Amino acid sequence: MPKTSARLLSLLSLLQARRDWPGALLAERLDISPRTVRRDVDRLRELGYPIVAFKGPDGGYRLDAGAELPPLLFDDEQAVALAVALQIATTSGAGIEESAVRALNTVRQVMPARLRRRIDTLQVTAVDRPAIRPNPQVDSGVLLTLSAAVHAREVLRFDYTPASPPEASDDDRAEPPPRRAQPHHLVTWGGRWYLVAWDLDREDWRVFRADRINPRTPTGPRFTPRELPGGNVAAFVTGRFRGADGSGDWPCRGEVILGLSAAAVSRYTHDGVVEELGPDRCRLVLGSWSWPGLAAAIGRFDADIEVVGPAELKDGFAYLARRYADAATAASSRGTHP
Repeated sequence: MPKTSARLLSLLSLLQARRDWPGALLAERLDISPRTVRRDVDRLRELGYPIVAFKGPDGGYRLDAGAELPPLLFDDEQAVALAVALQIATTSGAGIEESAVRALNTVRQVMPARLRRRIDTLQVTAVDRPAIRPNPQVDSGVLLTLSAAVHAREVLRFDYTPASPPEASDDDRAEPPPRRAQPHHLVTWGGRWYLVAWDLDREDWRVFRADRINPRTPTGPRFTPRELPGGNVAAFVTGRFRGADGSGDWPCRGEVILGLSAAAVSRYTHDGVVEELGPDRCRLVLGSWSWPGLAAAIGRFDADIEVVGPAELKDGFAYLARRYADAATAASSRGTHP
């Protein structure tokens, strides 16, 4: 029989691996008697681990949530995964960077030397997508408040800061009333946090920037969740950032034939449809904000292009051709050569 300390660690590891453990199965896995299992459970309780017993034909034990966070036990893979996640937390936009650094230092101190060496050699540089403006940071307390309201299905009241507040006159300085919404989903997209909610005053779905939300307390009454259009929150949020017509699709969508394989095109097409037509030929359906913008997106592929339609896309290519020709003429007149 292993020593008591080693046995307790093994028991704790098993309790963390699944929700419910029949007592007989624990005794079998640890090669001890059910009576010894009961005594070891009592020892873990004395150390602060909230272990509850459940009755029934397969009565056993469960590691429950407690008032304090007791020491946790991680296997090698979990420890490495936790360290990596903490290192890339700086790109979450959740305002937890300093806490993540402190948590990583805490985890590192209690790691065995062999794991600590692995973590020290794993230096991750988190690089977010280039942006015109830096992503705003959201207070972690705000995220917790929004998440709690989503989980409890409670109406949320909050002040919302517009992107560009209008100039206020002397007769128009009263604070606007708080927004009232039924929160359904808290999501992160493109390095920013958003709240997907049903706006009670406007009677429509809205996507609110979390960094512009100032929650008010207390929250409102509970509500019955509504069916999100399309039933998929990822598709809904992505659609809301396409165009301004509310259709959930790009305002401009066209089809072309490219002189490249579908495998080569699909690697750089995240929001389009690629169809293989031959070894070096494929069909591409893509959308964008404008027809010249769509033509430019397609033109980045170094391949022959055949426009299938619509006519507006052909006009977009013609417009770019004139612009590029003018740029080349201007460069030549200045004596500038590639």
